[in-house]
Amino acid sequence: MNEEQFKRNYKRAVDQMKTSDQMKKRMEQISNVQHHKQKRQRKPLYIAASVVIAASIGLAAPSLWQQWNVSTPSGTQVTANVSYDPVVIPKTELPNSNSSGPKASMLQLVVYQGNVYTQSPTSLNGEDALALRGEKLGTTTGGINELSSQDEYKELASNIGEADIYMVNGYNKDFRIMSYTELDGQVFAQLFDKNNGITIGSGDDLFGKLHLEGNMTSAQWETFESWNNGLSQLQPLAADPSLERFISALYESKPLAMTSELEERLYGQEDRKIIYLALEDKTQVPLVLFKEGLVRYGNVPVVFEVEEGVFQTFWNGLGK
Repeated sequence: MNEEQFKRNYKRAVDQMKTSDQMKKRMEQISNVQHHKQKRQRKPLYIAASVVIAASIGLAAPSLWQQWNVSTPSGTQVTANVSYDPVVIPKTELPNSNSSGPKASMLQLVVYQGNVYTQSPTSLNGEDALALRGEKLGTTTGGINELSSQDEYKELASNIGEADIYMVNGYNKDFRIMSYTELDGQVFAQLFDKNNGITIGSGDDLFGKLHLEGNMTSAQWETFESWNNGLSQLQPLAADPSLERFISALYESKPLAMTSELEERLYGQEDRKIIYLALEDKTQVPLVLFKEGLVRYGNVPVVFEVEEGVFQTFWNGLGK
C-alpha cells in the first residue's frame, strides 16, 4: 500500500470514528441540562506523551497526531525487579495557546490533582456504571479547548462540560477515574486514564492496572479490514487456555517506545487484528495485535513485544 492510499484509508477511518448521532444528541442533552443548573535498574528510555485525537484503540497512525511539548520528570525511580530497559512516559505538559503551529482536536480530558486524564480506550455501558462508581471527587468545569492557556488547566478543568467525577471501584485513582451523569433516567459514564508520568518496565506495569488476568468473562476479535471499513464483523473468541497464555505472556512482555521508524513500519501495513476483552466488572478492553508480535493498548505511546511462540500460536488461532 503506497503512501497516498494509506492517507486515504486513514482519513476514512478517522471519519468513521466521529461521534454517533445518538451520542451527539446525548451530549447536547447533557450540555443543555448543565447550562441550566524489574531485575536490575537500567537506564530508562524517555518518550513524549500527548493529549490529541487518534483512533481510540491505536489503529490509526500516531504520526498524524499533533504532539504537544512534554517535560521529562526528574528523579524517576525504576521498580527494583525491572526485566527490560524501562520506557518512561513523562508527565504531560499542558498545551499553551502561545505555541506555534496548528492545533489538533483534543481527546476528552479531565485535570485531576495536577494530572491530565484522557478518555480511556476501555468502554463501559451506562447501565453497568453504578456498580463501579466510587467516592465522588468533584465536579468538572468546561471550557478547555485547543486554544486554552496553561492557566486555564485548573483542578477539575475539562473539555467535557460539567460532570461529576468519581473514583472507580477496583482501580487506583492515580490511574483511572470516571465521569457519571444521569439524564432522564439514563446514565452516561466515561472512563478516564492517566497514562503519562509513568514508567513501564514490563507489560505488567500497564496491563496489570487493567486487571485482565483471571477476570475475563468473554472475548471477541475483528479483522483490520472489518474495523477499517466500519463493518463491526466481530467474531467470538474462546476464553480458553490459549487466551490465558497470551494474557500471561502480555504481562511479561517487553515495552518498546513508539519511535517514528517503528510507527511507520507498523501502520504502513494492514497486518493487524483487534481483540475485545470483556471483564467481570463489565468493562471491555480493546487491544491491537500487529503480526510481527507486538501489542498496543489505546494511544499509550508504547508497544509490547510478546514471546514469539505464544504470540504466533494465538495469532494463527484467530484465523483470517
